[in-house]
Amino acid sequence: MVHDAININGSLFSLDHPRVMAIINATPDSFAFSCTNIAEADFLAAAGLALNQGADILDIGAYSTRPGAVAVDESEEWRRLEIALSAIRKAFPDAVLSVDTFRSSVARRAVEQFGVRIINDISGGEDLDMFATVAQLQVPYILTHSQQLQSGRLVTEQVLDFFVRQADRLSRLGVRDVIIDPGFGFAKTLWQNYELLAHLADLKLAQLPILVGISRKSMIYKALNVTPQSDAALHGTLVAQMTALAAGANILRVHDVAAAKQILKHFEK
Repeated sequence: MVHDAININGSLFSLDHPRVMAIINATPDSFAFSCTNIAEADFLAAAGLALNQGADILDIGAYSTRPGAVAVDESEEWRRLEIALSAIRKAFPDAVLSVDTFRSSVARRAVEQFGVRIINDISGGEDLDMFATVAQLQVPYILTHSQQLQSGRLVTEQVLDFFVRQADRLSRLGVRDVIIDPGFGFAKTLWQNYELLAHLADLKLAQLPILVGISRKSMIYKALNVTPQSDAALHGTLVAQMTALAAGANILRVHDVAAAKQILKHFEK
Protein backbone atom coordinates (compact mmCIF):
# COMPACT_ATOMS: atom_id res chain seq x y z
CA MET A 1 0.00 0.00 0.00
CA VAL A 2 1.23 3.50 -0.86
CA HIS A 3 1.56 5.63 2.26
CA ASP A 4 -1.46 7.94 2.46
CA ALA A 5 0.10 10.36 4.97
CA ILE A 6 3.46 11.77 6.01
CA ASN A 7 4.54 12.92 9.46
CA ILE A 8 5.12 16.67 9.61
CA ASN A 9 6.31 17.88 12.99
CA GLY A 10 4.39 15.18 14.82
CA SER A 11 1.14 15.58 12.89
CA LEU A 12 -0.12 13.43 10.05
CA PHE A 13 -0.31 15.28 6.73
CA SER A 14 -2.84 13.38 4.67
CA LEU A 15 -2.12 12.44 1.07
CA ASP A 16 -5.37 10.57 0.52
CA HIS A 17 -6.25 13.40 -1.87
CA PRO A 18 -3.76 15.28 -4.08
CA ARG A 19 -1.90 18.26 -2.63
CA VAL A 20 -0.46 21.39 -4.23
CA MET A 21 3.09 22.58 -3.57
CA ALA A 22 3.75 26.18 -4.63
CA ILE A 23 7.13 27.16 -6.04
CA ILE A 24 8.64 30.22 -4.35
CA ASN A 25 11.84 31.23 -6.14
CA ALA A 26 14.45 33.12 -4.14
CA THR A 27 16.53 33.63 -7.26
CA PRO A 28 17.05 36.53 -9.66
CA ASP A 29 17.29 34.39 -12.78
CA SER A 30 14.49 31.82 -12.88
CA PHE A 31 12.36 31.97 -16.01
CA ALA A 32 9.17 32.90 -14.19
CA PHE A 33 7.85 34.18 -10.88
CA SER A 34 11.29 34.89 -9.42
CA CYS A 35 12.00 37.56 -6.84
CA THR A 36 14.39 39.79 -8.76
CA ASN A 37 15.55 41.87 -5.81
CA ILE A 38 15.70 39.08 -3.21
CA ALA A 39 13.58 41.29 -0.94
CA GLU A 40 11.19 40.41 1.88
CA ALA A 41 8.25 42.12 0.18
CA ASP A 42 8.63 39.89 -2.88
CA PHE A 43 8.60 36.70 -0.84
CA LEU A 44 5.67 37.78 1.31
CA ALA A 45 3.62 38.68 -1.74
CA ALA A 46 4.39 35.39 -3.49
CA ALA A 47 3.79 33.28 -0.39
CA GLY A 48 0.62 35.12 0.58
CA LEU A 49 -0.85 34.76 -2.90
CA ALA A 50 -0.01 31.04 -3.04
CA LEU A 51 -1.56 30.37 0.36
CA ASN A 52 -4.67 32.41 -0.44
CA GLN A 53 -5.09 30.41 -3.63
CA GLY A 54 -4.97 27.16 -1.68
CA ALA A 55 -1.36 25.95 -1.68
CA ASP A 56 -0.75 23.19 0.87
CA ILE A 57 3.05 23.53 0.88
CA LEU A 58 5.46 26.35 0.00
CA ASP A 59 8.66 25.09 -1.63
CA ILE A 60 11.37 27.72 -1.32
CA GLY A 61 14.54 27.46 -3.39
CA ALA A 62 17.50 29.77 -3.95
CA TYR A 63 19.47 27.82 -6.56
CA SER A 64 18.02 27.99 -10.05
CA THR A 65 18.07 24.73 -12.00
CA ARG A 66 16.83 26.17 -15.28
CA PRO A 67 19.07 25.46 -18.32
CA GLY A 68 21.96 27.92 -18.43
CA ALA A 69 21.43 29.22 -14.90
CA VAL A 70 24.46 30.64 -13.09
CA ALA A 71 25.77 28.45 -10.28
CA VAL A 72 25.85 29.98 -6.81
CA ASP A 73 27.99 28.97 -3.86
CA GLU A 74 26.62 27.80 -0.56
CA SER A 75 26.95 31.15 1.19
CA GLU A 76 24.95 32.95 -1.50
CA GLU A 77 22.30 30.24 -1.56
CA TRP A 78 21.89 30.56 2.20
CA ARG A 79 21.87 34.39 2.09
CA ARG A 80 18.90 34.28 -0.27
CA LEU A 81 17.11 31.57 1.66
CA GLU A 82 17.62 33.25 5.01
CA ILE A 83 15.87 36.40 3.78
CA ALA A 84 12.98 34.41 2.31
CA LEU A 85 12.52 31.91 5.12
CA SER A 86 12.72 34.54 7.85
CA ALA A 87 10.08 36.72 6.22
CA ILE A 88 7.71 33.90 5.33
CA ARG A 89 7.96 32.11 8.68
CA LYS A 90 7.21 35.33 10.59
CA ALA A 91 4.24 36.24 8.41
CA PHE A 92 2.83 32.71 8.04
CA PRO A 93 3.90 30.77 11.15
CA ASP A 94 1.64 27.80 10.42
CA ALA A 95 2.58 27.34 6.77
CA VAL A 96 4.15 24.04 5.78
CA LEU A 97 7.53 25.02 4.34
CA SER A 98 9.80 22.93 2.15
CA VAL A 99 13.38 23.85 1.21
CA ASP A 100 14.57 23.10 -2.32
CA THR A 101 18.29 22.40 -1.96
CA PHE A 102 20.80 19.68 -2.78
CA ARG A 103 23.19 20.77 0.00
CA SER A 104 22.82 18.96 3.32
CA SER A 105 24.27 21.85 5.32
CA VAL A 106 21.74 24.26 3.83
CA ALA A 107 18.93 21.82 4.51
CA ARG A 108 19.99 21.47 8.14
CA ARG A 109 20.09 25.22 8.73
CA ALA A 110 16.67 25.68 7.12
CA VAL A 111 15.10 23.02 9.34
CA GLU A 112 16.83 24.02 12.57
CA GLN A 113 16.58 27.80 12.24
CA PHE A 114 13.24 28.28 10.49
CA GLY A 115 11.22 25.14 11.15
CA VAL A 116 11.21 23.96 7.55
CA ARG A 117 9.27 20.69 7.47
CA ILE A 118 10.32 19.05 4.18
CA ILE A 119 13.63 18.71 2.32
CA ASN A 120 13.32 18.69 -1.46
CA ASP A 121 16.58 17.39 -2.93
CA ILE A 122 16.74 17.51 -6.72
CA SER A 123 20.06 15.64 -6.76
CA GLY A 124 18.67 12.43 -5.26
CA GLY A 125 21.33 12.32 -2.57
CA GLU A 126 24.51 13.35 -4.42
CA ASP A 127 25.61 15.14 -1.26
CA LEU A 128 26.93 12.16 0.67
CA ASP A 129 25.80 13.67 3.96
CA MET A 130 22.23 14.34 2.88
CA PHE A 131 20.65 10.99 3.81
CA ALA A 132 22.25 10.98 7.27
CA THR A 133 21.14 14.59 7.77
CA VAL A 134 17.55 13.78 6.89
CA ALA A 135 17.64 10.79 9.23
CA GLN A 136 18.88 12.95 12.08
CA LEU A 137 16.39 15.75 11.44
CA GLN A 138 13.48 13.31 10.97
CA VAL A 139 11.68 15.36 8.33
CA PRO A 140 10.05 14.12 5.12
CA TYR A 141 12.45 13.89 2.19
CA ILE A 142 11.69 14.32 -1.50
CA LEU A 143 13.94 11.97 -3.45
CA THR A 144 14.35 13.09 -7.06
CA HIS A 145 15.62 11.09 -10.01
CA SER A 146 18.16 13.22 -11.90
CA GLN A 147 20.58 10.55 -13.13
CA GLN A 148 21.60 9.85 -16.71
CA LEU A 149 19.55 7.08 -18.26
CA GLN A 150 20.98 4.08 -20.07
CA SER A 151 20.01 3.34 -23.64
CA GLY A 152 18.26 0.05 -24.31
CA ARG A 153 16.31 -0.04 -21.04
CA LEU A 154 12.81 1.23 -20.34
CA VAL A 155 12.84 4.70 -18.81
CA THR A 156 10.36 3.90 -16.05
CA GLU A 157 12.20 0.69 -15.18
CA GLN A 158 15.43 2.62 -14.59
CA VAL A 159 13.73 5.33 -12.57
CA LEU A 160 11.91 2.76 -10.45
CA ASP A 161 15.15 0.84 -9.82
CA PHE A 162 16.76 4.05 -8.59
CA PHE A 163 13.91 4.80 -6.21
CA VAL A 164 13.83 1.30 -4.75
CA ARG A 165 17.59 1.29 -4.20
CA GLN A 166 17.77 4.76 -2.65
CA ALA A 167 14.62 4.32 -0.58
CA ASP A 168 16.14 1.18 0.91
CA ARG A 169 19.24 3.14 1.92
CA LEU A 170 17.06 5.80 3.52
CA SER A 171 14.97 3.22 5.34
CA ARG A 172 18.08 1.57 6.78
CA LEU A 173 19.09 4.95 8.19
CA GLY A 174 15.69 5.40 9.82
CA VAL A 175 14.10 7.86 7.38
CA ARG A 176 10.38 7.14 7.63
CA ASP A 177 8.80 9.61 5.20
CA VAL A 178 10.05 9.54 1.61
CA ILE A 179 8.30 11.10 -1.37
CA ILE A 180 9.55 10.26 -4.87
CA ASP A 181 9.87 12.77 -7.71
CA PRO A 182 10.55 11.25 -11.17
CA GLY A 183 12.51 14.36 -12.11
CA PHE A 184 10.85 15.56 -15.28
CA GLY A 185 13.37 17.68 -17.16
CA PHE A 186 16.42 16.42 -15.28
CA ALA A 187 18.91 14.46 -17.42
CA LYS A 188 16.12 13.31 -19.74
CA THR A 189 15.35 13.89 -23.39
CA LEU A 190 11.99 15.19 -24.54
CA TRP A 191 11.00 11.67 -25.54
CA GLN A 192 12.15 10.19 -22.23
CA ASN A 193 10.08 12.74 -20.30
CA TYR A 194 6.94 11.84 -22.18
CA GLU A 195 7.66 8.12 -21.93
CA LEU A 196 7.97 8.58 -18.16
CA LEU A 197 4.71 10.53 -17.98
CA ALA A 198 2.88 7.89 -20.02
CA HIS A 199 3.99 5.15 -17.61
CA LEU A 200 4.00 7.15 -14.38
CA ALA A 201 1.62 4.69 -12.71
CA ASP A 202 4.41 2.08 -12.79
CA LEU A 203 6.25 4.07 -10.11
CA LYS A 204 3.50 3.19 -7.64
CA LEU A 205 5.31 -0.13 -7.32
CA ALA A 206 7.78 1.70 -5.06
CA GLN A 207 4.86 2.10 -2.60
CA LEU A 208 5.79 5.70 -1.88
CA PRO A 209 3.93 8.99 -2.50
CA ILE A 210 4.68 10.57 -5.89
CA LEU A 211 5.40 14.25 -6.46
CA VAL A 212 5.24 15.59 -10.00
CA GLY A 213 7.02 18.83 -10.90
CA ILE A 214 6.17 19.45 -14.52
CA SER A 215 5.03 23.07 -14.36
CA ARG A 216 6.03 25.12 -17.44
CA LYS A 217 9.05 22.89 -18.05
CA SER A 218 10.90 22.62 -21.34
CA MET A 219 9.12 19.37 -22.22
CA ILE A 220 5.94 21.47 -22.31
CA TYR A 221 6.97 24.71 -23.96
CA LYS A 222 9.48 23.23 -26.41
CA ALA A 223 6.93 20.73 -27.63
CA LEU A 224 4.53 23.63 -28.24
CA ASN A 225 7.23 25.99 -29.56
CA VAL A 226 6.26 28.72 -27.09
CA THR A 227 7.87 30.55 -24.18
CA PRO A 228 7.61 29.18 -20.62
CA GLN A 229 5.67 32.29 -19.53
CA SER A 230 3.00 31.92 -22.22
CA ASP A 231 -0.63 30.91 -21.71
CA ALA A 232 0.00 27.97 -24.03
CA ALA A 233 2.71 26.69 -21.66
CA LEU A 234 0.22 26.89 -18.79
CA HIS A 235 -2.44 25.03 -20.79
CA GLY A 236 0.08 22.32 -21.70
CA THR A 237 1.10 22.10 -18.06
CA LEU A 238 -2.49 21.56 -16.94
CA VAL A 239 -2.97 18.72 -19.42
CA ALA A 240 0.23 17.06 -18.21
CA GLN A 241 -0.77 17.55 -14.58
CA MET A 242 -4.18 15.97 -15.16
CA THR A 243 -2.41 13.01 -16.79
CA ALA A 244 -0.15 12.73 -13.72
CA LEU A 245 -3.11 12.84 -11.35
CA ALA A 246 -4.85 10.08 -13.27
CA ALA A 247 -1.68 7.99 -12.89
CA GLY A 248 -1.68 8.44 -9.12
CA ALA A 249 0.39 11.55 -8.38
CA ASN A 250 -0.04 12.69 -4.78
CA ILE A 251 1.54 16.15 -4.96
CA LEU A 252 1.76 18.67 -7.80
CA ARG A 253 4.63 21.16 -7.61
CA VAL A 254 3.41 24.23 -9.46
CA HIS A 255 3.91 27.86 -10.41
CA ASP A 256 0.18 28.48 -10.95
CA VAL A 257 -1.62 27.51 -7.76
CA ALA A 258 -5.10 28.72 -8.67
CA ALA A 259 -5.05 26.81 -11.96
CA ALA A 260 -3.78 23.66 -10.27
CA LYS A 261 -6.55 23.85 -7.65
CA GLN A 262 -9.11 24.13 -10.45
CA ILE A 263 -7.97 20.95 -12.16
CA LEU A 264 -7.95 19.18 -8.77
CA LYS A 265 -11.63 20.07 -8.41
CA HIS A 266 -12.37 18.50 -11.79
CA PHE A 267 -10.21 15.47 -11.03
CA GLU A 268 -11.88 14.77 -7.71
CA LYS A 269 -15.45 14.98 -9.03
